[in-house]
Amino acid sequence: MFFLADVQTGFGPFIAVYLTTHAWTQVDIGLVLSVAGLVALAGQMPGGALVDAARSPRWAAALAVVAIGVSALALALWPVFPVVMASRVLHASASCLLGPAIAAISLGLVGHAALGERIGRNVRFASIGAGLSAIAMGASGHFMSSQAVFFITAALVLPTLLVLGRIRLDAAASGGFDRHEEACVAPSSVSSLLTNRPLVMFAVCVLLFHLANAAMLPLMGGVMATRASEWATASIAACMIVPQIVVAACSPWVGRQSAAWGRRPLLMAAFAALALRGLMFAVVTDPYLVVSVQLLDGVSAAVLGVMFPLVVADVTRESGRFNLALGIVGSAMGIGAALSTTMAGYMADHFGRGIAFVALASVAAAGLAVVCLLLPETTQPLKTR
Repeated sequence: MFFLADVQTGFGPFIAVYLTTHAWTQVDIGLVLSVAGLVALAGQMPGGALVDAARSPRWAAALAVVAIGVSALALALWPVFPVVMASRVLHASASCLLGPAIAAISLGLVGHAALGERIGRNVRFASIGAGLSAIAMGASGHFMSSQAVFFITAALVLPTLLVLGRIRLDAAASGGFDRHEEACVAPSSVSSLLTNRPLVMFAVCVLLFHLANAAMLPLMGGVMATRASEWATASIAACMIVPQIVVAACSPWVGRQSAAWGRRPLLMAAFAALALRGLMFAVVTDPYLVVSVQLLDGVSAAVLGVMFPLVVADVTRESGRFNLALGIVGSAMGIGAALSTTMAGYMADHFGRGIAFVALASVAAAGLAVVCLLLPETTQPLKTR
């Protein structure tokens, strides 16, 4: 998870800064990001089904990592519209395999009983990797060029592949089944997943979360690049590092508390933090305050990073369709992320950034309402004395 996060970091808000320095408009940047989101949407369920059917999720993860490296090199060498579009499509397609493959490896290693804590540890290592790579990429972007960010991303593919190669094949071969509990369970039908109310409600929550969240930092990155281009890359790096510190500190705790408290209270906290962050971005202009507001992003990221695979595992237990269900929820994530960047870019260009951030905060508030009113608890909280 440490090296996987390193590889993925370059495809965050750094893209908005990079393209802004090449005279791209916010609408064009939003369009490219939205197309990538639509590809991710189309590929989530096939990607999950492929990992369910794969003999080794480890090999699926390795293939995805190589594709991401190729995408980073293309971005660095040819920042023109057709190449950037193709690069984002390749990255989105690879990510459709990578997420379910890592979740399958984790579930195969520890089973359902220990999954919450295992996911919490995964998120911790991912946040540490993302934070350290954001420092390196921010420094290289500031002292060299924003192009260097993507060369670093491509170089990090090599240690990622080396670590993947050290995972035991027998431990990762379950393809998303709990080998202790589900070895003899026949997979459920796809239609049973689509009529699974807790799964559908959680997918709606994830859609609203990413509709509110996906555009926030890229939009702020564009604002920073316009106002102080020489410091934009370093400022965005700081905005990425701060929440990663929060995530690294809190994720294992979130994993443990999700068993003691249940999933819903933590999800409520994540949506509340996201809504407050959007409102503060609407009025904050000082770079130091922007970085401080990113503490709220750490709260949301810690909760959603753990809850995403954990709630899906809850509602698909003994179904044999864990990775396909991840693909369904991932499709909802893709819809939200794709609409978010285009909506926010359009509103920022035509109505101003303040209105755009208020609209994103309102979507987060709607997600909080769905969690409170419609999402059932998916696990039985532990009784405490």
